[in-house]
Amino acid sequence: MNNLSEGPAHIHTISELTKKIKSLLEQSFPFIWLTGEISNFRIPSSLHYYFTLKDDQSQIQAVMFRGQNKHLKFVPENGMAVTGLGRISLYEPRGSYQIILEYLEPKGVGALQVAFEQLKNRLSQEGLFDQEFKKSLPYLPTVIGLATSPTGAVIHDMLNIIKRRFPGQSIDIIPIKVQGENAAHEIVSAIELFNRLERASVIILARGGGSIEDLQAFNDESVARAIFGSAIPIVSAIGHETDFTISDFVADIRAPTPSAAAELVVPVAEDLNHLLYKNKVIITEIFNNYIRERRLGLEHFAKRLIDPRKKMIDHRIKLDDYSERLFRAFTILIKHHRELLTRNSDKLIHNSPARYVEKLQQKLEYEFNLLSNLYIAILSEERNRLRERTSRLNGLNPTAVLSRGYSIARQLPELTIVKDSTTVPIGQKMEVILAKGTLFCDVKERFKNGKKIV
Repeated sequence: MNNLSEGPAHIHTISELTKKIKSLLEQSFPFIWLTGEISNFRIPSSLHYYFTLKDDQSQIQAVMFRGQNKHLKFVPENGMAVTGLGRISLYEPRGSYQIILEYLEPKGVGALQVAFEQLKNRLSQEGLFDQEFKKSLPYLPTVIGLATSPTGAVIHDMLNIIKRRFPGQSIDIIPIKVQGENAAHEIVSAIELFNRLERASVIILARGGGSIEDLQAFNDESVARAIFGSAIPIVSAIGHETDFTISDFVADIRAPTPSAAAELVVPVAEDLNHLLYKNKVIITEIFNNYIRERRLGLEHFAKRLIDPRKKMIDHRIKLDDYSERLFRAFTILIKHHRELLTRNSDKLIHNSPARYVEKLQQKLEYEFNLLSNLYIAILSEERNRLRERTSRLNGLNPTAVLSRGYSIARQLPELTIVKDSTTVPIGQKMEVILAKGTLFCDVKERFKNGKKIV
Protein backbone atom coordinates (compact mmCIF):
# COMPACT_ATOMS: atom_id res chain seq x y z
CA MET A 1 0.00 0.00 0.00
CA ASN A 2 1.39 3.39 -0.96
CA ASN A 3 2.27 5.83 1.82
CA LEU A 4 0.39 9.11 1.52
CA SER A 5 3.72 10.93 1.93
CA GLU A 6 4.98 9.37 -1.30
CA GLY A 7 2.38 11.17 -3.36
CA PRO A 8 -1.14 10.40 -4.58
CA ALA A 9 -1.73 6.78 -5.71
CA HIS A 10 -3.09 5.99 -9.21
CA ILE A 11 -6.80 5.39 -9.06
CA HIS A 12 -7.98 2.77 -11.59
CA THR A 13 -11.26 2.86 -13.34
CA ILE A 14 -13.22 -0.40 -13.50
CA SER A 15 -12.45 -0.71 -17.20
CA GLU A 16 -8.70 -0.21 -16.65
CA LEU A 17 -8.59 -2.82 -13.92
CA THR A 18 -10.63 -5.28 -16.01
CA LYS A 19 -8.34 -4.84 -19.03
CA LYS A 20 -5.21 -5.45 -16.89
CA ILE A 21 -6.74 -8.60 -15.36
CA LYS A 22 -7.77 -9.83 -18.81
CA SER A 23 -4.25 -9.24 -20.14
CA LEU A 24 -2.69 -11.12 -17.19
CA LEU A 25 -5.04 -14.09 -17.64
CA GLU A 26 -4.51 -14.37 -21.40
CA GLN A 27 -0.71 -14.08 -21.02
CA SER A 28 -0.54 -16.57 -18.14
CA PHE A 29 -2.88 -19.14 -19.73
CA PRO A 30 -2.51 -18.92 -23.54
CA PHE A 31 -3.69 -22.55 -23.87
CA ILE A 32 -4.68 -24.99 -21.15
CA TRP A 33 -6.22 -28.45 -20.93
CA LEU A 34 -9.25 -28.60 -18.66
CA THR A 35 -11.60 -31.39 -17.59
CA GLY A 36 -15.01 -31.18 -15.95
CA GLU A 37 -18.72 -31.88 -16.20
CA ILE A 38 -21.03 -29.91 -18.51
CA SER A 39 -24.05 -28.08 -17.11
CA ASN A 40 -26.36 -25.27 -18.30
CA PHE A 41 -25.63 -26.18 -21.92
CA ARG A 42 -27.37 -23.94 -24.49
CA ILE A 43 -27.17 -23.10 -28.20
CA PRO A 44 -28.46 -19.60 -29.13
CA SER A 45 -29.34 -18.50 -32.67
CA SER A 46 -25.64 -17.73 -33.30
CA LEU A 47 -25.00 -21.54 -33.01
CA HIS A 48 -22.15 -20.93 -30.52
CA TYR A 49 -21.99 -23.37 -27.57
CA TYR A 50 -22.32 -21.82 -24.09
CA PHE A 51 -22.09 -23.96 -20.95
CA THR A 52 -20.52 -24.33 -17.49
CA LEU A 53 -17.66 -26.68 -16.69
CA LYS A 54 -17.67 -27.81 -13.08
CA ASP A 55 -16.22 -30.29 -10.62
CA ASP A 56 -17.35 -31.02 -7.07
CA GLN A 57 -15.95 -27.69 -5.72
CA SER A 58 -15.73 -25.06 -8.49
CA GLN A 59 -17.04 -24.06 -11.88
CA ILE A 60 -16.02 -21.92 -14.86
CA GLN A 61 -17.99 -20.49 -17.76
CA ALA A 62 -17.08 -21.95 -21.17
CA VAL A 63 -17.78 -20.98 -24.76
CA MET A 64 -17.03 -22.79 -28.02
CA PHE A 65 -17.63 -20.69 -31.09
CA ARG A 66 -19.38 -21.95 -34.20
CA GLY A 67 -16.17 -22.15 -36.22
CA GLN A 68 -14.78 -24.72 -33.78
CA ASN A 69 -17.87 -26.67 -32.70
CA LYS A 70 -18.86 -27.53 -36.27
CA HIS A 71 -15.92 -29.96 -36.36
CA LEU A 72 -17.13 -31.92 -33.33
CA LYS A 73 -18.25 -35.48 -33.96
CA PHE A 74 -20.81 -35.32 -31.12
CA VAL A 75 -23.20 -32.85 -29.47
CA PRO A 76 -22.32 -31.92 -25.86
CA GLU A 77 -25.00 -32.65 -23.25
CA ASN A 78 -25.63 -31.70 -19.63
CA GLY A 79 -23.93 -34.14 -17.28
CA MET A 80 -21.33 -35.25 -19.85
CA ALA A 81 -17.73 -35.39 -18.59
CA VAL A 82 -15.38 -33.82 -21.14
CA THR A 83 -11.80 -32.76 -21.67
CA GLY A 84 -11.04 -29.64 -23.64
CA LEU A 85 -8.23 -27.40 -24.83
CA GLY A 86 -8.72 -23.65 -24.68
CA ARG A 87 -7.48 -20.26 -23.54
CA ILE A 88 -8.52 -18.35 -20.47
CA SER A 89 -10.07 -14.95 -21.07
CA LEU A 90 -12.21 -12.41 -19.30
CA TYR A 91 -15.59 -11.10 -20.46
CA GLU A 92 -15.22 -7.39 -19.75
CA PRO A 93 -18.89 -6.29 -19.58
CA ARG A 94 -19.52 -8.64 -16.64
CA GLY A 95 -16.00 -8.88 -15.28
CA SER A 96 -16.18 -12.70 -15.25
CA TYR A 97 -13.49 -15.00 -16.52
CA GLN A 98 -14.16 -17.89 -18.90
CA ILE A 99 -12.44 -20.45 -21.07
CA ILE A 100 -12.72 -20.23 -24.86
CA LEU A 101 -12.46 -23.82 -26.12
CA GLU A 102 -10.76 -24.82 -29.34
CA TYR A 103 -11.11 -28.58 -28.92
CA LEU A 104 -13.46 -30.84 -26.94
CA GLU A 105 -13.84 -34.58 -26.52
CA PRO A 106 -15.79 -36.86 -24.17
CA LYS A 107 -13.77 -38.02 -21.22
CA GLY A 108 -12.99 -41.72 -21.34
CA VAL A 109 -15.12 -42.39 -24.50
CA GLY A 110 -14.30 -41.52 -28.10
CA ALA A 111 -16.21 -38.75 -29.80
CA LEU A 112 -17.33 -41.05 -32.61
CA GLN A 113 -18.78 -43.50 -30.11
CA VAL A 114 -20.67 -40.72 -28.36
CA ALA A 115 -21.96 -39.42 -31.68
CA PHE A 116 -23.03 -42.98 -32.58
CA GLU A 117 -25.02 -43.39 -29.36
CA GLN A 118 -26.60 -39.94 -29.66
CA LEU A 119 -27.75 -40.52 -33.24
CA LYS A 120 -28.92 -44.04 -32.40
CA ASN A 121 -31.08 -42.78 -29.50
CA ARG A 122 -32.54 -39.91 -31.53
CA LEU A 123 -33.45 -42.04 -34.56
CA SER A 124 -34.87 -44.74 -32.28
CA GLN A 125 -37.14 -42.18 -30.63
CA GLU A 126 -38.31 -41.04 -34.08
CA GLY A 127 -39.30 -44.64 -34.89
CA LEU A 128 -36.78 -45.36 -37.67
CA PHE A 129 -35.86 -48.67 -36.02
CA ASP A 130 -39.45 -49.85 -35.41
CA GLN A 131 -40.30 -53.30 -36.70
CA GLU A 132 -43.59 -52.10 -38.19
CA PHE A 133 -41.65 -50.23 -40.92
CA LYS A 134 -39.47 -53.20 -41.92
CA LYS A 135 -40.16 -54.56 -45.40
CA SER A 136 -40.01 -58.28 -46.24
CA LEU A 137 -37.43 -59.60 -48.68
CA PRO A 138 -38.72 -61.15 -51.92
CA TYR A 139 -38.45 -64.93 -52.00
CA LEU A 140 -36.92 -64.88 -55.46
CA PRO A 141 -35.69 -61.41 -56.53
CA THR A 142 -35.80 -60.48 -60.20
CA VAL A 143 -32.78 -58.15 -59.87
CA ILE A 144 -30.42 -57.70 -56.90
CA GLY A 145 -29.06 -54.18 -56.38
CA LEU A 146 -25.54 -54.22 -54.92
CA ALA A 147 -23.90 -51.04 -53.57
CA THR A 148 -20.32 -51.61 -52.44
CA SER A 149 -16.71 -50.85 -53.22
CA PRO A 150 -15.68 -52.09 -56.67
CA THR A 151 -12.34 -53.25 -55.26
CA GLY A 152 -11.56 -55.72 -52.52
CA ALA A 153 -12.70 -59.22 -51.64
CA VAL A 154 -16.26 -58.32 -50.58
CA ILE A 155 -17.75 -57.89 -54.04
CA HIS A 156 -16.01 -60.98 -55.44
CA ASP A 157 -17.15 -63.18 -52.54
CA MET A 158 -20.75 -62.02 -52.87
CA LEU A 159 -20.86 -62.48 -56.65
CA ASN A 160 -19.39 -66.00 -56.32
CA ILE A 161 -21.94 -66.99 -53.66
CA ILE A 162 -24.90 -65.63 -55.66
CA LYS A 163 -23.66 -67.33 -58.86
CA ARG A 164 -23.16 -70.63 -57.04
CA ARG A 165 -26.55 -70.55 -55.33
CA PHE A 166 -28.61 -69.28 -58.26
CA PRO A 167 -26.85 -69.21 -61.64
CA GLY A 168 -28.18 -66.56 -64.01
CA GLN A 169 -29.40 -64.23 -61.25
CA SER A 170 -29.50 -60.61 -62.50
CA ILE A 171 -27.38 -58.17 -60.48
CA ASP A 172 -27.11 -54.37 -60.82
CA ILE A 173 -23.93 -52.98 -59.23
CA ILE A 174 -23.42 -49.33 -58.27
CA PRO A 175 -19.79 -48.80 -57.15
CA ILE A 176 -19.43 -46.51 -54.12
CA LYS A 177 -16.82 -45.34 -51.66
CA VAL A 178 -17.36 -47.12 -48.35
CA GLN A 179 -15.20 -44.83 -46.20
CA GLY A 180 -13.59 -41.44 -46.25
CA GLU A 181 -14.77 -38.12 -47.64
CA ASN A 182 -18.02 -38.12 -49.68
CA ALA A 183 -18.62 -41.80 -48.86
CA ALA A 184 -21.96 -41.05 -47.15
CA HIS A 185 -23.06 -38.93 -50.13
CA GLU A 186 -22.26 -41.73 -52.59
CA ILE A 187 -24.20 -44.27 -50.48
CA VAL A 188 -27.26 -41.99 -50.41
CA SER A 189 -26.99 -41.38 -54.18
CA ALA A 190 -26.79 -45.13 -54.85
CA ILE A 191 -29.96 -45.84 -52.83
CA GLU A 192 -31.82 -43.03 -54.58
CA LEU A 193 -30.67 -44.26 -58.02
CA PHE A 194 -31.85 -47.82 -57.33
CA ASN A 195 -35.28 -46.45 -56.33
CA ARG A 196 -35.51 -44.25 -59.44
CA LEU A 197 -34.60 -47.12 -61.79
CA GLU A 198 -37.19 -49.44 -60.12
CA ARG A 199 -35.38 -52.54 -61.38
CA ALA A 200 -34.03 -54.08 -58.22
CA SER A 201 -36.22 -56.19 -55.94
CA VAL A 202 -33.75 -55.88 -53.06
CA ILE A 203 -30.69 -53.73 -52.29
CA ILE A 204 -27.56 -54.90 -50.46
CA LEU A 205 -25.27 -52.33 -48.79
CA ALA A 206 -21.96 -54.09 -48.16
CA ARG A 207 -18.41 -53.48 -46.98
CA GLY A 208 -15.76 -55.36 -45.02
CA GLY A 209 -14.91 -54.90 -41.37
CA GLY A 210 -12.98 -52.05 -39.83
CA SER A 211 -12.70 -49.63 -36.94
CA ILE A 212 -15.49 -47.26 -35.95
CA GLU A 213 -13.69 -44.59 -37.99
CA ASP A 214 -13.70 -46.86 -41.07
CA LEU A 215 -17.42 -47.57 -40.67
CA GLN A 216 -18.36 -43.92 -40.04
CA ALA A 217 -20.06 -43.44 -43.42
CA PHE A 218 -22.66 -46.04 -42.41
CA ASN A 219 -23.27 -44.14 -39.14
CA ASP A 220 -24.22 -40.97 -41.03
CA GLU A 221 -27.73 -39.58 -40.48
CA SER A 222 -28.32 -38.91 -44.19
CA VAL A 223 -27.57 -42.59 -44.97
CA ALA A 224 -29.97 -43.71 -42.23
CA ARG A 225 -32.80 -41.56 -43.59
CA ALA A 226 -32.13 -42.69 -47.18
CA ILE A 227 -32.42 -46.35 -46.07
CA PHE A 228 -35.64 -45.61 -44.16
CA GLY A 229 -37.13 -43.77 -47.14
CA SER A 230 -36.30 -46.50 -49.67
CA ALA A 231 -39.30 -48.22 -51.28
CA ILE A 232 -37.05 -51.23 -52.01
CA PRO A 233 -36.12 -53.48 -49.07
CA ILE A 234 -32.49 -53.05 -48.01
CA VAL A 235 -30.10 -55.59 -46.46
CA SER A 236 -27.27 -54.05 -44.41
CA ALA A 237 -24.08 -56.14 -44.55
CA ILE A 238 -21.48 -53.93 -42.90
CA GLY A 239 -18.28 -55.30 -41.39
CA HIS A 240 -17.96 -58.41 -39.28
CA GLU A 241 -20.63 -60.06 -37.15
CA THR A 242 -19.62 -58.03 -34.09
CA ASP A 243 -19.73 -54.69 -35.93
CA PHE A 244 -22.93 -52.65 -35.58
CA THR A 245 -23.74 -49.44 -37.45
CA ILE A 246 -26.75 -47.14 -37.61
CA SER A 247 -27.47 -48.58 -41.06
CA ASP A 248 -27.91 -52.03 -39.47
CA PHE A 249 -30.66 -50.73 -37.17
CA VAL A 250 -32.56 -48.87 -39.92
CA ALA A 251 -32.25 -51.52 -42.65
CA ASP A 252 -35.03 -54.04 -43.21
CA ILE A 253 -32.61 -56.94 -42.61
CA ARG A 254 -29.19 -56.94 -40.97
CA ALA A 255 -26.76 -59.59 -42.25
CA PRO A 256 -23.81 -60.44 -39.99
CA THR A 257 -21.42 -60.40 -42.98
CA PRO A 258 -21.56 -59.59 -46.71
CA SER A 259 -21.37 -63.30 -47.51
CA ALA A 260 -24.34 -63.97 -45.25
CA ALA A 261 -26.27 -61.22 -47.08
CA ALA A 262 -25.68 -62.97 -50.41
CA GLU A 263 -27.08 -66.18 -48.92
CA LEU A 264 -30.10 -64.33 -47.49
CA VAL A 265 -31.33 -62.74 -50.72
CA VAL A 266 -31.25 -65.79 -53.07
CA PRO A 267 -32.20 -69.41 -52.44
CA VAL A 268 -30.24 -72.39 -53.77
CA ALA A 269 -31.48 -73.22 -57.27
CA GLU A 270 -31.07 -76.99 -56.77
CA ASP A 271 -33.15 -76.82 -53.59
CA LEU A 272 -35.85 -74.95 -55.50
CA ASN A 273 -35.86 -77.56 -58.29
CA HIS A 274 -36.14 -80.35 -55.74
CA LEU A 275 -38.95 -78.53 -53.94
CA LEU A 276 -40.76 -77.90 -57.23
CA TYR A 277 -40.55 -81.57 -58.20
CA LYS A 278 -41.76 -82.65 -54.76
CA ASN A 279 -44.68 -80.22 -54.90
CA LYS A 280 -45.51 -81.34 -58.43
CA VAL A 281 -45.79 -84.97 -57.27
CA ILE A 282 -47.95 -83.96 -54.30
CA ILE A 283 -50.25 -81.74 -56.40
CA THR A 284 -50.63 -84.44 -59.07
CA GLU A 285 -51.61 -87.02 -56.48
CA ILE A 286 -54.07 -84.63 -54.82
CA PHE A 287 -55.66 -83.76 -58.18
CA ASN A 288 -56.00 -87.44 -59.21
CA ASN A 289 -57.65 -88.26 -55.89
CA TYR A 290 -60.02 -85.31 -56.35
CA ILE A 291 -60.99 -86.47 -59.86
CA ARG A 292 -61.52 -90.03 -58.59
CA GLU A 293 -63.80 -88.84 -55.78
CA ARG A 294 -65.79 -86.57 -58.09
CA ARG A 295 -66.27 -89.44 -60.60
CA LEU A 296 -67.58 -91.77 -57.88
CA GLY A 297 -69.92 -89.04 -56.67
CA LEU A 298 -71.20 -88.45 -60.20
CA GLU A 299 -71.93 -92.13 -60.70
CA HIS A 300 -73.78 -92.23 -57.36
CA PHE A 301 -75.99 -89.28 -58.27
CA ALA A 302 -76.57 -90.62 -61.78
CA LYS A 303 -78.13 -93.76 -60.31
CA ARG A 304 -80.50 -91.68 -58.16
CA LEU A 305 -81.45 -89.30 -60.95
CA ILE A 306 -85.13 -89.65 -62.19
CA ASP A 307 -85.93 -89.66 -65.91
CA PRO A 308 -86.35 -85.97 -66.92
CA ARG A 309 -89.33 -86.80 -69.17
CA LYS A 310 -91.33 -88.01 -66.17
CA LYS A 311 -90.48 -84.83 -64.33
CA MET A 312 -91.65 -82.76 -67.32
CA ILE A 313 -95.05 -84.60 -67.43
CA ASP A 314 -95.58 -84.02 -63.72
CA HIS A 315 -94.75 -80.32 -64.07
CA ARG A 316 -97.05 -79.97 -67.13
CA ILE A 317 -100.03 -81.41 -65.20
CA LYS A 318 -99.24 -79.17 -62.23
CA LEU A 319 -99.01 -76.15 -64.56
CA ASP A 320 -102.48 -76.87 -66.05
CA ASP A 321 -103.96 -77.17 -62.57
CA TYR A 322 -102.40 -73.89 -61.43
CA SER A 323 -103.58 -72.13 -64.63
CA GLU A 324 -107.22 -73.25 -64.13
CA ARG A 325 -107.21 -72.23 -60.46
CA LEU A 326 -105.70 -68.86 -61.32
CA PHE A 327 -108.34 -68.20 -64.03
CA ARG A 328 -111.21 -68.97 -61.62
CA ALA A 329 -109.72 -66.75 -58.92
CA PHE A 330 -109.17 -63.91 -61.40
CA THR A 331 -112.81 -64.15 -62.67
CA ILE A 332 -114.19 -63.95 -59.13
CA LEU A 333 -111.96 -61.00 -58.33
CA ILE A 334 -113.11 -59.06 -61.42
CA LYS A 335 -116.79 -59.72 -60.57
CA HIS A 336 -116.25 -58.49 -57.01
CA HIS A 337 -114.56 -55.27 -58.13
CA ARG A 338 -117.26 -54.61 -60.76
CA GLU A 339 -120.00 -54.83 -58.05
CA LEU A 340 -117.95 -52.57 -55.78
CA LEU A 341 -117.56 -50.02 -58.60
CA THR A 342 -121.32 -49.98 -59.22
CA ARG A 343 -122.11 -49.31 -55.53
CA ASN A 344 -119.57 -46.50 -55.32
CA SER A 345 -120.92 -44.89 -58.52
CA ASP A 346 -124.46 -44.78 -57.05
CA LYS A 347 -123.15 -43.20 -53.87
CA LEU A 348 -121.21 -40.63 -55.86
CA ILE A 349 -124.27 -39.62 -57.92
CA HIS A 350 -126.39 -39.31 -54.76
CA ASN A 351 -123.77 -37.21 -53.03
CA SER A 352 -122.82 -35.17 -56.08
CA PRO A 353 -120.54 -32.23 -55.25
CA ALA A 354 -122.54 -30.07 -57.74
CA ARG A 355 -125.46 -29.85 -55.31
CA TYR A 356 -123.25 -28.82 -52.46
CA VAL A 357 -121.53 -26.25 -54.65
CA GLU A 358 -124.93 -24.77 -55.67
CA LYS A 359 -125.92 -24.27 -52.01
CA LEU A 360 -122.61 -22.63 -51.23
CA GLN A 361 -122.97 -20.33 -54.25
CA GLN A 362 -126.41 -19.12 -53.06
CA LYS A 363 -125.03 -18.47 -49.59
CA LEU A 364 -122.12 -16.60 -51.11
CA GLU A 365 -124.41 -14.32 -53.15
CA TYR A 366 -126.51 -13.52 -50.06
CA GLU A 367 -123.48 -12.67 -47.93
CA PHE A 368 -121.97 -10.63 -50.79
CA ASN A 369 -125.14 -8.47 -51.08
CA LEU A 370 -125.18 -8.04 -47.32
CA LEU A 371 -121.54 -6.98 -47.27
CA SER A 372 -122.05 -4.57 -50.21
CA ASN A 373 -124.91 -2.76 -48.50
CA LEU A 374 -122.91 -2.49 -45.30
CA TYR A 375 -119.93 -1.08 -47.22
CA ILE A 376 -122.12 1.56 -48.98
CA ALA A 377 -123.60 2.68 -45.65
CA ILE A 378 -120.15 2.97 -44.00
CA LEU A 379 -118.79 4.84 -47.04
CA SER A 380 -121.67 7.36 -46.95
CA GLU A 381 -121.16 7.97 -43.24
CA GLU A 382 -117.41 8.50 -43.64
CA ARG A 383 -117.97 10.86 -46.61
CA ASN A 384 -120.33 13.04 -44.48
CA ARG A 385 -117.81 13.07 -41.64
CA LEU A 386 -115.03 14.13 -44.06
CA ARG A 387 -117.14 17.07 -45.39
CA GLU A 388 -117.85 18.22 -41.83
CA ARG A 389 -114.19 18.15 -40.78
CA THR A 390 -113.09 19.85 -44.04
CA SER A 391 -115.46 22.70 -43.31
CA ARG A 392 -114.12 23.06 -39.78
CA LEU A 393 -110.53 22.91 -41.01
CA ASN A 394 -111.17 25.64 -43.58
CA GLY A 395 -112.51 27.86 -40.79
CA LEU A 396 -109.17 27.51 -38.97
CA ASN A 397 -107.00 27.98 -42.07
CA PRO A 398 -104.76 31.11 -41.71
CA THR A 399 -105.19 31.78 -45.41
CA ALA A 400 -108.92 32.08 -44.94
CA VAL A 401 -108.33 34.62 -42.17
CA LEU A 402 -106.05 36.62 -44.46
CA SER A 403 -108.75 36.69 -47.14
CA ARG A 404 -110.98 38.57 -44.72
CA GLY A 405 -108.52 41.52 -44.67
CA TYR A 406 -106.06 40.44 -42.03
CA SER A 407 -102.23 40.20 -42.44
CA ILE A 408 -99.23 38.63 -40.69
CA ALA A 409 -96.18 40.79 -39.80
CA ARG A 410 -92.76 39.16 -39.27
CA GLN A 411 -89.37 40.64 -38.35
CA LEU A 412 -86.55 40.10 -40.77
CA PRO A 413 -84.36 38.17 -40.95
CA GLU A 414 -85.49 36.10 -37.92
CA LEU A 415 -89.06 35.75 -39.35
CA THR A 416 -90.42 36.29 -35.82
CA ILE A 417 -94.19 37.01 -35.86
CA VAL A 418 -94.91 40.45 -34.35
CA LYS A 419 -97.74 40.61 -31.80
CA ASP A 420 -96.79 43.83 -29.93
CA SER A 421 -95.61 47.09 -31.57
CA THR A 422 -93.39 47.91 -28.59
CA THR A 423 -91.17 44.95 -29.34
CA VAL A 424 -90.20 46.29 -32.77
CA PRO A 425 -87.44 48.93 -32.94
CA ILE A 426 -87.50 51.91 -35.34
CA GLY A 427 -85.83 50.98 -38.67
CA GLN A 428 -86.62 47.27 -38.30
CA LYS A 429 -87.14 45.52 -41.65
CA MET A 430 -90.49 43.79 -41.79
CA GLU A 431 -92.31 41.23 -43.92
CA VAL A 432 -96.09 41.68 -44.19
CA ILE A 433 -97.93 38.60 -45.53
CA LEU A 434 -101.31 39.38 -47.19
CA ALA A 435 -103.95 37.09 -48.63
CA LYS A 436 -102.47 37.81 -52.01
CA GLY A 437 -98.77 38.68 -51.97
CA THR A 438 -96.16 39.94 -49.50
CA LEU A 439 -94.90 43.44 -48.57
CA PHE A 440 -91.36 44.28 -47.38
CA CYS A 441 -91.05 47.61 -45.44
CA ASP A 442 -89.13 49.50 -42.77
CA VAL A 443 -90.65 50.69 -39.46
CA LYS A 444 -90.83 54.54 -39.44
CA GLU A 445 -93.14 55.09 -36.45
CA ARG A 446 -94.82 53.00 -33.75
CA PHE A 447 -98.31 53.40 -32.18
CA LYS A 448 -100.16 51.57 -29.44
CA ASN A 449 -103.77 52.23 -28.46
CA GLY A 450 -103.72 55.26 -30.75
CA LYS A 451 -100.68 56.80 -29.07
CA LYS A 452 -97.31 57.19 -30.69
CA ILE A 453 -94.49 55.28 -29.09
CA VAL A 454 -91.22 57.13 -28.92
